[in-house]
Amino acid sequence: MRIYQCHFCSSPVYPLHGITFVRNDAKEFRFCRSKCHKAFKQRRNPRKLRWTKAFRKAAGKELVVDSTLTFAARRNVPVRYNRDLVATTLKGMSRIEEIRRRRERAFYKNRMKGNKERQLAADRKLVEDNPELLRLRDVELKRKAEKQAAKENAIEVEEEVEVEEEDEDEDLMSVDEDMESEDEEEKEKVKQKVLLKNKKKSRR
Repeated sequence: MRIYQCHFCSSPVYPLHGITFVRNDAKEFRFCRSKCHKAFKQRRNPRKLRWTKAFRKAAGKELVVDSTLTFAARRNVPVRYNRDLVATTLKGMSRIEEIRRRRERAFYKNRMKGNKERQLAADRKLVEDNPELLRLRDVELKRKAEKQAAKENAIEVEEEVEVEEEDEDEDLMSVDEDMESEDEEEKEKVKQKVLLKNKKKSRR
């Protein structure tokens, strides 16, 4: 299985994917998607489009000169099959890929070094040149603080209302219990009266 490179943007083209264009002189051009194919037909220069690998390499945004990149070069040399050679080649490929990624990460860190300081200096200069921005920021912070305070007050009011409702429910429950106890006492009194009347009638 061979993974080709896009002729325009240099991204990988996997089997059964992409577009193949064969010119009159039998030269093959492989593209990862129709976007690259259209740009190629419009004769656009990939070094001038920011999303291509050629632009990134020309602008110094990617690793260009490194020994690990030479292993990716295509070699049209027939080699007799050997199982041990295949095993060592696969091991070497994984190791080379690991080294390449590590070096790319180091290259990226080195390229991004000092960006924070430069951005901080630019922000300071912007604030010095435009002091009204700080006033606007103070106004925004004040509005945010007011909104937060209003929210907190609303939450406190809701909690107080809930507490009052709970107290009222408890009072109603206690009143109901008192009423029920009084009703039970009255019923007991009525029963006792009925019993006394029955006793008197039986004596007669």
